[in-house]
Amino acid sequence: MNLNTITSSIQFYNWNNYRCAYEVYQPNNQPNASNSDVTPIVLLHPIGVGLSRKFWHRFCQEWYQQDKPNQIYNPDLLGCGESDKPRVAYYPEDWAEQLRCFLQKVVKKPAILIVQGALFPVAIELAQKYSNLISGLVLACPPNWKVITQETSNQQQKIIWNLLNSPLGGAFYRYARREKFLQNFSVKQLFGSDDAVDAEWLNTLRTGSENPATRHAVFSFLAGFWRKNYLHGISSIEQPTLVVVGEEISSISKEGKTVQADEWLAQYLAVLPQGTGIKLPGRNVLPYESTTEFVEGISPFIAKFSDSYSQSGKN
Repeated sequence: MNLNTITSSIQFYNWNNYRCAYEVYQPNNQPNASNSDVTPIVLLHPIGVGLSRKFWHRFCQEWYQQDKPNQIYNPDLLGCGESDKPRVAYYPEDWAEQLRCFLQKVVKKPAILIVQGALFPVAIELAQKYSNLISGLVLACPPNWKVITQETSNQQQKIIWNLLNSPLGGAFYRYARREKFLQNFSVKQLFGSDDAVDAEWLNTLRTGSENPATRHAVFSFLAGFWRKNYLHGISSIEQPTLVVVGEEISSISKEGKTVQADEWLAQYLAVLPQGTGIKLPGRNVLPYESTTEFVEGISPFIAKFSDSYSQSGKN
């Protein structure tokens, strides 16, 4: 494996009196990558049962196996992994503020965000308020257009949250972290191939969900706190943005069930001011399911960035 961490153990920073975890990776042939003019990458992991920054470990390994020069920052969002897990409702605005702190305190220079799935609203909130911290965006299988641009009821969201944030919700979470449930859900909703739902994936989810406090971030996602009309936010993203969809991409929500990959992609590109797009083999978790193809697919876009390119892209 051609991957080195800058330090031998996980690192931490403080945000809002919470302890937040992250890892930093750099290429073997560039020990001073943090001081180079190569734009760093910051990864945003998805929210789900057992998910954390570990979702990206395959990607990080493959990135350096393909001799890419970028330093990679891989944080755990609050409520996930080894970050603190308060019993609160998590909104995209909260995670965006956490990432703002992370970019300012830890990364200390504009970065390319690679965002998996429904974490796109976090990137939108960040781009709207702190545009200077972002050089570019890669959206890996963003939500269906109808989902990301449809207003939902705050009252309904709070009702679902209150139901889940109860003993009934705790019982549901214990059921949802069973291996059989995780395997069936992954096959039906996430992966294009049954064989891709391997032991590594299931072990990661099972281990990551052992702490019952991880349920609060998952319940916030299920309550739909991330769902509102982001049309204006998307149309105002000024940074170069690459949209990557799987050839078999599908919607978990009932909205957009019949939308195919070409239409999925076209709807984003019609609105993003500096949007480009590609399709890759796979379904909804391309960085994990189709890691090699994903790295190869996004590399030309990432390679365009340097500090000077990033600054010119903001003008």
